[in-house]
Amino acid sequence: MSGFIVAAVIIVFIIFLVSIFNRLVALKNRFQNAFSQIDVQLKRRYDLIPNLVETAKSYMAHEKDTLEAVIAARNGAASSLQSSDTTSDSGLKALGKAEGALQSAMSRFSVVMEQYPELKADGTMMQLSEELSSTENKVAFSRQAYNDSVMDYNTCRQSFPQNILANFFGHTKNAQLLEFEDRAEIQAAPKVSF
Repeated sequence: MSGFIVAAVIIVFIIFLVSIFNRLVALKNRFQNAFSQIDVQLKRRYDLIPNLVETAKSYMAHEKDTLEAVIAARNGAASSLQSSDTTSDSGLKALGKAEGALQSAMSRFSVVMEQYPELKADGTMMQLSEELSSTENKVAFSRQAYNDSVMDYNTCRQSFPQNILANFFGHTKNAQLLEFEDRAEIQAAPKVSF
């Protein structure tokens, strides 16, 4: 009888360990999949930007520096996405910094574009702007889903008793949130003075 109880306790303990391991694996796979969705949307945005700039070139001949800055920032962000290890802290920080630079350049481009009403009225430009805006929304949604998945993984990994077993199972560090450079200067309300 006591041998049966010991065997039952061992089986319950093994099931408990397996369930912790499987939960950690499932949460890790979930946040990695969420990053794949960000990757898809960022690549789509990187593909749209050159078309947008090319359309604007004919209207904005005097704004060459702005257009070149947008393309340079786009190339930097695309390069960062391809070359960096997005599972590492430094890779995600580099991507966040490159995305912040791209968003800043795109914001300057939008401000300059306001000075060209015929450009804003161009059908191709309107379509590209709409697609880019839609893609920006998808990037924001995908980034939020990724960060939520990372939070779930980190919470599970740091909770008791998983925190004791996580290192043993190969989950040695927390996942990193994807945060873009602070855009406070872009998000701040404009100051009006007379």
